[in-house]
Amino acid sequence: MTDVTVMGAGIFGLSIAWACARRGAKVRVIDPGGPGAGASGGLVGALAPHVPETWNDKKAFQFESLVMAEGFWTEVARAGGADPGYARLGRVQPVMDEAGLALARAREQSAAALWQGKAEWRVEPAGRGWCPESPTGQVIRDTLSARLHPRRACAALVAALQGKGGEVLREGAQAGRVVWATGVAGLEELNRANGRTAGSGIKGQAAVLDHDARDLPQLYADGLHMVPHADGTVAIGSTSERLYDDPASTDAQLDEVIARARAAVPALAQAPVIERWAGLRPRSRSRAPILGAHPLHPGAFIANGGFKIGFGMAPKVGEVMADLVLDGTDRIPTGFRPEASA
Repeated sequence: MTDVTVMGAGIFGLSIAWACARRGAKVRVIDPGGPGAGASGGLVGALAPHVPETWNDKKAFQFESLVMAEGFWTEVARAGGADPGYARLGRVQPVMDEAGLALARAREQSAAALWQGKAEWRVEPAGRGWCPESPTGQVIRDTLSARLHPRRACAALVAALQGKGGEVLREGAQAGRVVWATGVAGLEELNRANGRTAGSGIKGQAAVLDHDARDLPQLYADGLHMVPHADGTVAIGSTSERLYDDPASTDAQLDEVIARARAAVPALAQAPVIERWAGLRPRSRSRAPILGAHPLHPGAFIANGGFKIGFGMAPKVGEVMADLVLDGTDRIPTGFRPEASA
């Protein structure tokens, strides 16, 4: 007997399924494309916080999720025997001018108060080697950022679910309580039903370079994430494209991303490109995840809108959705409810 059916095997769907399974629920996940077929099958895997200022529910939720992440992914790996590629190695970003330096120092103080001693945001002299070029000679280093390998993380969640007796299928019947975590397709369904935009797919392009920095922090420079993975590669990205002809094709915009990354980080200047990727990421109108009772399917639930922060939000999303689905306990922030994006 199935207690919970999750429609969609992206990071939100799999994380919710895992949170339910680890509480003893019999779980079935259904996705015609298979696990990580959409945006969750991307390359970058940057789990990075918002800046520590103008604190709100979204930033607090993300902070809690990033703090939870190490325990979450350790348990997933132990349960299924598959490595998600998680490591909390921090992030380094250049400080471009004196105004930015003043702002960075102010945020250093904000982080000391808001991050509760669980992580640091600090300004320090730029290093050599694996470090972005910094006009001020200073960089921001935060110790909250982490990385994982998106595809391996999805595979690790599938293995963990199966270890708990869960099913991950391409087709099957819905049974029990139903959660819709169908990404861009789910947003388009809301748009059609409501006659207005609840969200849309934003195209992103990313690449993997052959450079081994596996034990070093991720970098953020010139608007790009550069994330070292445990397999001896560095993923870089990404674009944010509202207009596109082919959502799955890469083009000159990715060439520009690669060139900017090489210019910002001399260590990447000669690194060969191993893989190029493009796909659509589900972005809600409110820019926050959409969590709660499904506005179109009575008695069902929705989890959508991960956009660029789905993997970072996933541990906490799984927890609060399992609370709601299994126990009826509602701890979802007001700004995350479906009506916020209606």
